[in-house]
Amino acid sequence: MTDSTIDPRLSSHALDEASQWKLIWYKFRRHRVAMVSLYVILAFYFVAAFAEFFQPFDPNDTSRRNVYHPPQMVKFIDSQEDGSWSFRPHVQDMRLKRDPLTLKASYSPDPGKKTYIKFFPKTETYYMAGFIPMNFKLIGAEGKRDRFFLFGADRLGRDMYSRVIAGTRISMSIGLVGVGLSLILGLMIGGVAGYFGGWFDTVSSRVIELTLAIPTIPIWLGLSAAIPPTMDPLARYFLITVILSLIGWTELARVVRGRFLAMRNEDFVVAARLDGAKPSRVIFRHMMPSLVSHIIASVSLAIPVMILAETSLSFLGLGLLPPSISWGVLLKEAQNIRSIAQAVWLFIPGIFVVIAVLALNFLGDGLRDAADPYAQESQ
Repeated sequence: MTDSTIDPRLSSHALDEASQWKLIWYKFRRHRVAMVSLYVILAFYFVAAFAEFFQPFDPNDTSRRNVYHPPQMVKFIDSQEDGSWSFRPHVQDMRLKRDPLTLKASYSPDPGKKTYIKFFPKTETYYMAGFIPMNFKLIGAEGKRDRFFLFGADRLGRDMYSRVIAGTRISMSIGLVGVGLSLILGLMIGGVAGYFGGWFDTVSSRVIELTLAIPTIPIWLGLSAAIPPTMDPLARYFLITVILSLIGWTELARVVRGRFLAMRNEDFVVAARLDGAKPSRVIFRHMMPSLVSHIIASVSLAIPVMILAETSLSFLGLGLLPPSISWGVLLKEAQNIRSIAQAVWLFIPGIFVVIAVLALNFLGDGLRDAADPYAQESQ
């Protein structure tokens, strides 16, 4: 990589002393779309890690009086009747009405009532991220019984804003865990098969070809349908992750095997062997670094595939099930025509799926270009 390709602001001396990872970072930060995507993904994972702090209400708290409550817009200026005003975030309360003949529910603004939003309100003690005791949240209603619905409510009157935040944890983490397992399986099986060859290479190659020959969705559907619906939600989450990982490792293993077959007779590999290096050191210290760009691209592009797979399975009722909350579980609420006609806001989780998948794909493109010394410069 030339100096201008990496970063023209850096001196030649700084580039000469920089490590490989610093050179990758110098080039990556020039990819503007990838940098924006990185901040978006970091924001998603930050919210996922501390979801309880960002949820104004309990995501499983139901309310018959707020069934299919429409989203409310936040107003920051509170105007009084005497003409004065103050900075006080609030939402306009909605009044529920039912048609006497059809019993259809409808909401209309209630001019005389407002719900004020308070920052860092005190709450009952809860555990953020599962182990940090907290007694306040980011936002909440000033009155203990007051509610507001930034993303509306579902058929049971549950706050969609709190549920979308809660679903971020499972939907974003299942991609990381699934890709982590796939990465370990792909590198180990592909690396050993390509380096040693023999019967292990033959058996693993046939398994990879058989797995790739079968359509992915039927395998996911079949394995997911075999999981008992009465299983504990945490155990079901773990099994869904394992199912996604058992399918996702094959592509990476095949590529790693092919590259190792081509490299095992290269001069630097033969020199390492003659120097007495163990096979594990030859594989991970000498051969694996040459695959950094492909591994980074594979990992970053596999995470959105995992997220879409979990969302699809949960949407079809074969993935995670209530009381677990994920974006796919939330989208399952929008399957019927009544939801589309009455509560369009139930599709909001789908917007976050699209944003997360696009950001991860852009991030993967930027990392691939930064790690590949022969890639063209991205603007």
